[in-house]
Amino acid sequence: MILTVTPNPSLDRTYEVPSLERGAVLRAGTDRVDPGGKGVNVSRALAAAGRRTVAVLPLGGAEGALLERLLGEHGIEVAGVPVRGSTRVNIAVAEPDGTLTKVNAAGPELAAEEAESLLAAVRERSAGADWIACCGSLPRGLPPQWYARLVARTHAAGARIALDTSGPALAAALAERPDVVKPNAEELAQAVGRPLATVGDAVKAAEELRGMGARAVLASLGADGQLLLDDTGTYYGAAVVAAVRSNVGAGDASLAGFLAAGGSGPAALAAAVAHGAAAVQLPGSVMPAPADLAPETVTVTRQVPYARALSEPAR
Repeated sequence: MILTVTPNPSLDRTYEVPSLERGAVLRAGTDRVDPGGKGVNVSRALAAAGRRTVAVLPLGGAEGALLERLLGEHGIEVAGVPVRGSTRVNIAVAEPDGTLTKVNAAGPELAAEEAESLLAAVRERSAGADWIACCGSLPRGLPPQWYARLVARTHAAGARIALDTSGPALAAALAERPDVVKPNAEELAQAVGRPLATVGDAVKAAEELRGMGARAVLASLGADGQLLLDDTGTYYGAAVVAAVRSNVGAGDASLAGFLAAGGSGPAALAAAVAHGAAAVQLPGSVMPAPADLAPETVTVTRQVPYARALSEPAR
């Protein structure tokens, strides 16, 4: 079982439009509502793969009730913590060329007792978990040290923890030595305080995160593939993608694939790349099922293309 923790979940509504024109009245060809939040997406990808997963998250208002219902329909066990505020609703507008415009709401502000209830829910539901995946931004009311406390408590209980967050929350948690951190290129650049222009720059930044405390780094570089740095070395993975439809949740699908495959080594990296590549070819934030995966298109190697320029340099 893999337990996910999403402190700031959402309902994600995605509209597909012919083109995005500022100030115009746009008519969507299709629209959909999906459970959202990075940890929620990890649970959705795990459930799609037939893996048992429990989602710990705060739920508030009619939006929270709908989120809980949708997660149940996905076959996900929900350990919801009631909060006074309403669960946020995010909007994404997708264009045919893969361009995605997002509007993310701030979400409710959690009181101190609600923050503690969330930690207690993790403790109560984590028995027997293979991994605990803590993902996403912290809502208002939770200090940057909240994830650090969760990492410390998880290790004290003898469990492994994967962390996907950024900024001060990541910096604080690194001191507690999370087992895996999963930044993207932009988050890597932010963590080390400098731009990244090449794959080699990303490798060096990931090495620095390990020096700060991360036991392993799984880094998503978008169209330029993924990196895994751990005690056994540095690995690079990439896949052939026919067309990008939506990149919402692709990194979360990658983390799900990585953890489901054991959470270490090149085989887990290959699973992460396969899941991420499948996710970007699906609409909205749909998570890939086993039939969507194309592992034969994935390559994993120790021969890292250090000099390759990143398609989207991280500022």
